[in-house]
Parts: sequence; structure tokens; C-alpha cells
Amino acid sequence: MTAAAKTARKVVSETAFFGAIAFFVILTTFPFYWMLITSLKSNSDLYNVTNIPFWFNEPPTLEHFKYLFEETLFTRWLWNSLLIGLCVVAITLVTAVPAGYSLARMTGRGGETLGIGIFLTYLVPPTLLFLPLSRIITELGLQNSMWSLVLVYPTFTIPFCTWLLMGFFKAIPVEIEEAAIVDGCSLFGAFIKMVIPLSVPAILTVVIFTFTLTLQEFVYALTFVSSTDQKPITLGVTTDLVRGDIFFWGEIMAGALIASIPVAIAYNLFLDRFISGITGGAVK
Repeated sequence: MTAAAKTARKVVSETAFFGAIAFFVILTTFPFYWMLITSLKSNSDLYNVTNIPFWFNEPPTLEHFKYLFEETLFTRWLWNSLLIGLCVVAITLVTAVPAGYSLARMTGRGGETLGIGIFLTYLVPPTLLFLPLSRIITELGLQNSMWSLVLVYPTFTIPFCTWLLMGFFKAIPVEIEEAAIVDGCSLFGAFIKMVIPLSVPAILTVVIFTFTLTLQEFVYALTFVSSTDQKPITLGVTTDLVRGDIFFWGEIMAGALIASIPVAIAYNLFLDRFISGITGGAVK
């Protein structure tokens, strides 16, 4: 092969590679671009079907953001979602970390079988569970309250996170804990001082996964919460900004943009640890 042919082949290969990268970058960033441009358009520009929708035909405006913060309970919805997410993350960690560790260190096939059984509960559709769960919520007097979501959401975050942590804990050699016990640590001390620091990627994965899942959940929120001041952001934006056949697209896109940016930033900042946590126990 001549030098010119090698050069041409290299150029074609690099062009195809960067072309594929550019395609996926556009594919992933376009929703954010669409939310941004829609939220900054005036209503006259937004609803004029003769205008080109991909850029501004009139000067951009902040009227949709102003309406969102001044005419709706958007800040309350944000606070509700944050509080629900933090509470569910805490409950999930307190439950899933010791459960996953116990299953990982359980001898024989019992631990693996029990772990698979726990994971299978995560696959049960919410549409089958909200009826019995609604009875429980009613008995506890939590109907029409965001605290009902704090109680319900762990039913689908704990099973998956337990299964994920179990696989990660299995990948940590038990000899590390045995060495710590020989040096004077108790079993719990070895777990706290040796296992937990090595499990930071998996724990961070659980935090991101749980918070994201609670932030985007809709079925349970629609079932258990109806008061406007108790709604999380997903329910508040989609129900209070859609009235009959009227969609407040500017405000909806503004709310979606504000809610999605922190999650996107978190995923980008902790991407390496998130991937490490997801794949850490894959071999096991």
C-alpha cells in the first residue's frame, strides 16, 4: 500500500470516527437546545406556524421563566422534589448497603438466589402496585402528601440498588476484611473502614440512580398527590401547565430545562465513578 493510500485511508477513518461522535453529540444535546430555544421564545414567535422553529424569529424573552416563578408554585415543586429525593436516597442507602453486603458475603447459592429474587421485585410494573400501595398510604393517613412518595419510592429503588451493591461487594476480596479483623477491627469496623471506602463508586452510583429515578417518576406522584403545594416538579409542571387542550409550551420547556440541567451536570461530573459503579460487579 502506497503512502498516499495509507493517508487517504487514515483520513477516511478519522472522518468516520469524528462524524459518528458529532452525530451522537447532536443527538444528545438537541433536546437541551430545543428546551432552551422554546423557553426563550415569545408566544407570538412560538405559535406562529409560518416561522422556522429552530431559531429566533423575534427577540428572545424571559417571560416564560417569569411566569413560572411568579404565577406558579414552581419553587415549591423544586423544593418538594429535592426533599423527596434526599429522603429516598437516605432510606435507600441505609437499607441497600447493609443488605447488599450481607447477600454478597452469604455463603452458598442462597445469597445469589435471594439477590435475584429481590431484583425481580424491581421489575414489577408500578401499574400493578399502586392499588395495594394506595391502601397502605390511606391506612397511614399520608394520602395527598408528598411524604407518601417518600414511603413509596424506596419500594423500587431498594431492590435494584441492593442487587447492584451485592455485585460490587462480591468483587471486593474478603481477605481485606480478614486482615483488618486480625489487626484488631471488629467485623463492623472492617466494613466501615475497609469496604465502604472501596465502594464509593457504587455508593455514588446508587445516589445518582435513586435521585434521578425519584426526580422523573410520574405514576405514583399522580396517584398519591393532588394538592398543588405537595406536588413534585414532574407532576406540577405537567398538570398545572396543561389545562384542557391548552399547553403552556414555553413554561413547560422552561421547567423541564431547569429540572434537567442539574442532573445532566451531576452525570457529567461523576461519569467515571458512575460507570465504575455500574460495571464494578459485572463479572460476578
